[in-house]
Amino acid sequence: MRECSRLSRRAVLGLTAAALPLSTATGAAAAATAVGGERLARTGVQVRGASGLPRKLTARAWLIADHASGDVLASFDAHRRLAPASTLKMLFADTVLKKFDRARRYKVTDADLADVPAGSSLVGIKPGITYTVEQLWQGVFLRSGNDAVHVLSHMNGGIGKTVAEMQARAEDLQALDTHVVSPDGFDHKGQLSSAYDLTLFARHGLKDADFRGYCGTKTADFPAGGKKTFQIQNTDRLLTGAWGLKTYEGLFGVKNGYTSHAGNTFTGAATRGGRTLLVTVMHPEAGGNAVYEETAALLDWGFTHGRSARPVGTLVTALSEGGASASPAPGRQAVRAAAGAPGTVT
Repeated sequence: MRECSRLSRRAVLGLTAAALPLSTATGAAAAATAVGGERLARTGVQVRGASGLPRKLTARAWLIADHASGDVLASFDAHRRLAPASTLKMLFADTVLKKFDRARRYKVTDADLADVPAGSSLVGIKPGITYTVEQLWQGVFLRSGNDAVHVLSHMNGGIGKTVAEMQARAEDLQALDTHVVSPDGFDHKGQLSSAYDLTLFARHGLKDADFRGYCGTKTADFPAGGKKTFQIQNTDRLLTGAWGLKTYEGLFGVKNGYTSHAGNTFTGAATRGGRTLLVTVMHPEAGGNAVYEETAALLDWGFTHGRSARPVGTLVTALSEGGASASPAPGRQAVRAAAGAPGTVT
């Protein structure tokens, strides 16, 4: 309880006092961690027993895993700590989603939207309009609306409380690369995650039927006031086929993200032939469709060559669900302290 209270106060202040600039924190990419296995702590491509990995992968980190078993089939700098952008909303949903009945109605106030960061992606929530919880989550998943995230966070007791709960959830999931500063994933100093952690969030979130339903929804009608509505479309281009991309066969989510600082990040899940794979791609060199193209290429590999791959690691089980604690590798605590992570002795 003491730690939670301290987190809340720091969250309200933006955690900026304790956090290094992102450029410094991401320079600690060599911060090895034992979570998921020793090979995932290494830099560079990790793969065993399979060939044919896509040649044109420019992402600063990526990972492909089997959803059912949790086996990591291949990775590149799996634990490199990078800005997650809106893919962090997977952790937000995994933390808050089950707290409110989807039919509950909530009238938005000015205060609910007062702390939405300038330049945020928005779904178009307006004070004075009443929304259902289901509509708010559609705003989160389909349009990556930071306004929807902030309304739900205020319903949850405030930004600070929500950040504290997200950090606690990350610790429970053993996502030790993740440092939460804001619930929406918007750029803040020290807000970091990794390809490994984002894949953990996706795998755990997809256990929930509502989570799966929201991330796989392509379009929805959203309130505009009175009896008026407007249509919103999912910004996941592999799901909808937008911006010149074809829909990816079998893909059913999970979450994309973009900011001018972080660039593009995406975690996707697809099923073919009874097998479901998870892929996370972070910060490819090219903009636009590159994050989706590289995700599709890794999924193609996983459904073909990846069948012969021997695991290079595993997606661990949450502590609250009986998972064994994965101890950080030597030097890990120092890195977490440098990034301003809560619960670290300095």
